[in-house]
Amino acid sequence: MADSYWNHNTHYHRLVLDAVPQGCASALDVGCGDGLLVARLAERVGRVTGVDRSAAMVRLARERTAHLAGVTVVEADVRDAVGGVLCEGGYDFVSALAVVHHWGFADAVGTLVRLLAPGGVLVVVGLAADRTPVDWLVSAAGVPVSRWLAWRNGGKRDPAGMPVAEPDLSWGEVRAAARRLLPGCRFRRHLLWRYSIVWQKPAQAY
Repeated sequence: MADSYWNHNTHYHRLVLDAVPQGCASALDVGCGDGLLVARLAERVGRVTGVDRSAAMVRLARERTAHLAGVTVVEADVRDAVGGVLCEGGYDFVSALAVVHHWGFADAVGTLVRLLAPGGVLVVVGLAADRTPVDWLVSAAGVPVSRWLAWRNGGKRDPAGMPVAEPDLSWGEVRAAARRLLPGCRFRRHLLWRYSIVWQKPAQAY
């Protein structure tokens, strides 16, 4: 298994890592795939858990992180695991990269918030659907940038067997839902067909 590779998701790993709060003791990566982001989080956080419902992805993630202390990879549907194998309110940092559109934005966000400790930081990087002329223009602008970045990084590669799904919400719908569900969040649309949401849970129970 390659130690590192580039695609439209891994391109935003730096954004996720930069959001890890000072003194973070525990992190959770939801929809961890083959564990590349889990391994990178383990360089900064003492205890990291990855969770994915795909047995094939969990197998790859465990192989990638087997040598890392403090890393656990769980095979589970995160919605069924809260309060069981995943501790409700037990994580100082929660990331979800290209996963919330697989199971509904509002439901996903509600679950992620439950997992986050008071004062913890949530980072979501996701996909949305083009619905307006501006959406299509921004998406078209990403094509040459993606090609150049793929060339610079030795090509674009996705893990074999990674589950895929089409987003159902538009960029505007995701932005509106994020601001409603996560008051004070920072929402950004990025060029390579992704958005990011960064939010800190209030120190008091949310």
